[in-house]
Amino acid sequence: MPDPMTPITNGQEYIESLRNRGLVVYLFGQRVAEPVDHPIIRPSINAVAETYDLAAADPDLATAVSPYTGTRVNRFLHVATSANDLVMQNRMQRRLGQLTGTCFQRCVGMDAFNALHSVTHEIDARHGTPYHRRLIEFLTQVQRMNLVVGGAMTDVKGDRSRAPHEQADPDMYLRIVRRSDAGVWVTGAKAHQTGCLNSHWLVVMPTIRLGPKDRDYAIVGAIPVDAPGLTYVYGRQSCDTRSAEPDDLDQGNARFAGQEALIMFDDVFIPAERIFMDGEVEFAAMLVERFTCYHRRSYVCKTGVGDVLIGAAAAIAEANGIATASHVRDKLVEMTYLNETVFGTGMAASQLATPTASGAVLPDDMLANVCKHHVTSVPYVLGRLAQDLAGGLVVTLPSARDFAHPEVGPKLRKYLQGNPAVSTEDRVRLLRLIENMTMGRNAVGYLTESMHGAGSPQAQRIQIERGADLDHKKSLARKLAGIERGKE
Repeated sequence: MPDPMTPITNGQEYIESLRNRGLVVYLFGQRVAEPVDHPIIRPSINAVAETYDLAAADPDLATAVSPYTGTRVNRFLHVATSANDLVMQNRMQRRLGQLTGTCFQRCVGMDAFNALHSVTHEIDARHGTPYHRRLIEFLTQVQRMNLVVGGAMTDVKGDRSRAPHEQADPDMYLRIVRRSDAGVWVTGAKAHQTGCLNSHWLVVMPTIRLGPKDRDYAIVGAIPVDAPGLTYVYGRQSCDTRSAEPDDLDQGNARFAGQEALIMFDDVFIPAERIFMDGEVEFAAMLVERFTCYHRRSYVCKTGVGDVLIGAAAAIAEANGIATASHVRDKLVEMTYLNETVFGTGMAASQLATPTASGAVLPDDMLANVCKHHVTSVPYVLGRLAQDLAGGLVVTLPSARDFAHPEVGPKLRKYLQGNPAVSTEDRVRLLRLIENMTMGRNAVGYLTESMHGAGSPQAQRIQIERGADLDHKKSLARKLAGIERGKE
């Protein structure tokens, strides 16, 4: 953990704060000695560091005044109490997508804090528990030290037709295995955990609606990333070993990448002062639904990545000498309008926020789900159009080592020249970037994670159906059709 007396002020200090933690991390069947220096892991750390540097460079965009510290704090640690707060979150997320071209890994923690702010308040109102005070104390601490907090919601789930307590193996959902006055111990696993190694703390949360027999699974608490009993298994990504190549030509986006890992919890302790739900099963669904409401409109981050892909598609069209063709311009318009549709629905969800009893505001649930549902398909369309404009070279390019060869290299640069105003190397770099974003490392965050993150497409369709209010809409139609005369 970083020095408890010294707040982190910039990206480089953040990177240094991750060193020497003794994390148990496995990648390719081997334990990683120091994740910060691993060539596959480091680009994801750089992406999180950008959230610090943006806050320093543009505090109006990426910071907010905390009511708990009275000072400016990173917006990822701020609880939104107005529609403008939510809108500024979205603007920050798009900008970071533009700067990194990938997932910058802090939205889950931000949305967890926002959801828990109202849910803990309502649990306390019903049960007289101290959860909201504990949450505020913890939030104040991480704001003062400017730490990264990751959210851990997705359990491995086992047999999805069965409730947590019905599983053949009870560890398929994170659960409390013993309790004492000091706290609780939990065992289980969390899958697909974005940026978990790059965080200082994890907040674990239930992943589904729970029943009375699932009390041991209704646990929310904060755990240091280096807590005893935690094991991380790093997720494999397409083309990830290119990060170890000495030449960055084949990498597409050499500086930034995302991160996902499986976290295994083996009798991990959560002290009482870091517990924000313990057995209140009736609030699990509320927490999941409020978290996903925040998180689904947070997917406007993909529009920033989309901006990069649109730019790459336009630039490769120039490099290929086809930029002025009408069908090329039309495809770029298609990419732009789809990208802005995602941004518009996310921004609308934020603008139409409603207050909760705790003072936090909640985005519009219908539009948040519409935003995320667009995200499950729009990036795939943009990826297809970018590949269309790139041409076949996006999947048949020779390697950087071939370009560096004294005999073959000059001939490759000769034969792979497109528009003479664009160098062959620049053309290759653009092609590699498109490959990276649509098939390689960052396709994980832009495509597959867009599909399954914050709930797969059917999860949004369920929420959209719940909010459709078809009876009201049928009544509107019947009145205008003359069926329900005289009714208002």
